[in-house]
Amino acid sequence: MPGKVGTVAGLFFAGSGVFRGIAAGTILVVATSVVGSVTVLPALLSKLGERIESGRVPGLHRLVGGGGESRFWSAVLVPVLRRPVVATVAAAGTLVVLALPALRMHTIQPGFDDYPKSLPILVAYEHVQQAFPGGPAPAQVAVRADDVRSAAFERSVDGFRAAALATGKLHQPITVRELSDNVAVISVPLAGSGDDRASESALRTLRTRVIPATLARAPGIQTVAVGGNTAASTDFNRTLGSHLPFVFAFVLGFAFVLLLITFRSVVIALKAIVLNLLSVGAAYGFLVATFQWGWGERIFGFQSNHGITAWIPLFLFVVLFGLSMDYHVFIISRIREAFDRGMTTEQAVSHGIRTTAGVVTSAAMVMVAVFSIFGSLGQVSMKEIGIGLAVAVLLDATVVRAVLLPASMKLLGDWNWWLPKRLEWLPRSPFEGAHEQAPAAA
Repeated sequence: MPGKVGTVAGLFFAGSGVFRGIAAGTILVVATSVVGSVTVLPALLSKLGERIESGRVPGLHRLVGGGGESRFWSAVLVPVLRRPVVATVAAAGTLVVLALPALRMHTIQPGFDDYPKSLPILVAYEHVQQAFPGGPAPAQVAVRADDVRSAAFERSVDGFRAAALATGKLHQPITVRELSDNVAVISVPLAGSGDDRASESALRTLRTRVIPATLARAPGIQTVAVGGNTAASTDFNRTLGSHLPFVFAFVLGFAFVLLLITFRSVVIALKAIVLNLLSVGAAYGFLVATFQWGWGERIFGFQSNHGITAWIPLFLFVVLFGLSMDYHVFIISRIREAFDRGMTTEQAVSHGIRTTAGVVTSAAMVMVAVFSIFGSLGQVSMKEIGIGLAVAVLLDATVVRAVLLPASMKLLGDWNWWLPKRLEWLPRSPFEGAHEQAPAAA
């Protein structure tokens, strides 16, 4: 739980009130769950007693062997530990290939194109868009002047209109709407669809060339600002991009310190971060290929808007990193306990994976089912978040935790537990050192 709280807390550094609200709400939910887990849940279990076993589904217990070890994952683990190099290369290679499309990710702030095209309002939107490109979502140039009804202001607008049309990226109809004696809004249709690179280029031209050469120099005009869907998307992406290093640094740093203290190992902490980033990268790549490139249009029933909703990558990173941390701590705890009780690293890895893989996979299946529900919704952004989380959790619980993690630990051997002498003051496990005094467990 501390790992999940720490990763979600990274959203406080995203530079957005929306993300700060998500972080605060999530932390409250997690804190409430922790309180319930150590109070209400034990009380209910004590009250139910042996009746907790009532209602067991016949036959499911056969999938689990003695000692709570998953028979299915035991069968998978044998070849993984027998050929760790092949397993590591295959699993890591698969995740890297899946992550490659993420290098071409293009984020947008979706508008009408986030909804099903069959909606009547979107049918009308398409007709307007064809007749007036950029018209339904033009740039909004807000102007504060001494008097927006004066002849001087009208001349300034005429000069602005002529300069805008001369660029070839800004189109008619350029209209003026007076909001008061001192404020007016000029609507300027942009080239492109409103959220593609052509529209971004047109917005950049408007801000850096047209306005500085016309309205910004005109007498009587005090302030000029540009808004609209394209401007909102561009500015949001820029703000988010400038704050991403702080979010990543906080989340990765917090995870490293927490794992270092918990497992007294620099290698375990660093490897956890690498594995988690592979999971997130694979999820990003899947999203780009499925939604931005449109490869999943027929499968999931949507029409691509050729971008990924701007807030989703950061949200996915934080949520997936938190979930991955939970899985990692759960599995590595069993491995570390077995090692501290006297098993060799290979034996501890085998025991830890066998006894936890079934639980991890079951929990993952529940989350995959829940997240997949979002994939049935009409909004493209909801499909992205649901399907992205479902695929990422599935990959993390199978390819990463049941194949890549044990294979890499087998290759590293006792180096998994390396800790510099200057950090020997970290708290020790009560069983640590048993492997040096007791014979290796069979």
